[in-house]
Amino acid sequence: MRPATINRSVRGGFEVIGVFVEGRPRSDYPRSVDTYRCKPVRGPLDAVVSVPGSKSMTNRALVLAALADGESIVTNVLLAADTRLMIEALRGLGVAVTLDEDDRVAEVTGCRGLLPAEDADIFCGNAGTVMRFGMALAAAGFGRFRLDGVPRMRQRPIGGLASALRTLGAGIEFEGGDGFAPVVVHAKGLRGGDVTITAPESSQMISALLMVAPYASRDVLIDVTGGLPSAPYARMTTVMMDRWRVVVIEQFECDGAKFVVEAPQRYQGRNFAIEPDASSASYFLAAPAVAGGQVCVEGLGTASLQGDVRFVEVLERMGCTVERAADRLTVAGPGEGERLRGVEVDLNDMPDTAPALAVVALFAESTTTIRNVANLRVKETDRIAALARELAKLGATVDELPDGLRIKPPNGLTPASIDTYDDHRMAMSFALAGLRCEGLVINHASCCAKTFPDFFERFEKMCRGAA
Repeated sequence: MRPATINRSVRGGFEVIGVFVEGRPRSDYPRSVDTYRCKPVRGPLDAVVSVPGSKSMTNRALVLAALADGESIVTNVLLAADTRLMIEALRGLGVAVTLDEDDRVAEVTGCRGLLPAEDADIFCGNAGTVMRFGMALAAAGFGRFRLDGVPRMRQRPIGGLASALRTLGAGIEFEGGDGFAPVVVHAKGLRGGDVTITAPESSQMISALLMVAPYASRDVLIDVTGGLPSAPYARMTTVMMDRWRVVVIEQFECDGAKFVVEAPQRYQGRNFAIEPDASSASYFLAAPAVAGGQVCVEGLGTASLQGDVRFVEVLERMGCTVERAADRLTVAGPGEGERLRGVEVDLNDMPDTAPALAVVALFAESTTTIRNVANLRVKETDRIAALARELAKLGATVDELPDGLRIKPPNGLTPASIDTYDDHRMAMSFALAGLRCEGLVINHASCCAKTFPDFFERFEKMCRGAA
């Protein structure tokens, strides 16, 4: 094993202690304890902010570019743990990826649908996109490919995707529990055909199949029944495939969807700009709901491919004012003397916004109910259970539902030490409570590095009104 060093730094008001190997962070090492002590704002917000590129779009763009004919230039790529894991996975599969960290540009030389590597051991950390997209990529190749991750990744389901890949011609071997990593893919190309997936735990499974389907030897029909969680992410995938010159015939239904990818089709290298991350933007857009004032997020608006931009509709229902443009969103909190209203909302299309909404609900005048997000239980942690525990620490009365939460806000917040369960969205969401709660501490705050390494620095700039 390469020698490890300890790096200490102070960022955004908290000490981060990380383990580095040859100067690069390794997400497979245990994370040391780090804390962020929140500082309440003293007046209404007034800020214009920017957020990093979309993780979901970055990892999809990298996969499409890797399979394409020719070179692709991907700009505004997210540089965070999940996307770095994807880049390393592609390199392990033999794809050439050059990364300009200063300009956030990735140059990808496509493999024309034929992975150069015939044997690889891919470490996926706790990145669901890397595990699921990586399995499908490997299945489209020829050889033996092993994928594994951190202990939590070994608890996240991949059995439905494995069954579908077997139907398309791949050999799948689970080394531990059936349906969970570590997994070995014995690949000999994809033969195509009809695949039925019932009640998938994640839309990432559907996106994974869609992106490799053009390289099957015959047409692929994917029939999703029993509901499709996070359906906008599947729509994002098909739109991005179209940008790389592959057509998908799709039909979304109330209880599922159907997709047809005709053969033969090939992605063509292109230039592609990644949008700001709508999920990451949700914490900044929600901030004026808690602290008052207004916040504008630049580069993200009605033209976005991301379903999470609709989070502002929920804030609007709670009493915020929203201004929309093609390339920006602005949210203003309730007027003077007004309070947020509790809402009952189905967040199945945008479950990643549920933690932010759950924290905003602490400041409403009535109960908020979040439904149809059962898939939150198989994310980086069981987010439903984790949110229930941490919201209760602050004084809320919380009912944990099978598919969501019912949150009755307290009369006043109780200062607490918030545990994050190594889940980036827990850390970022509870920063919202810190806008109004003196003495709030967020433990293991550096877990934000998964998708937003400088979150707390940007959050503090927003509090100061900086761009």
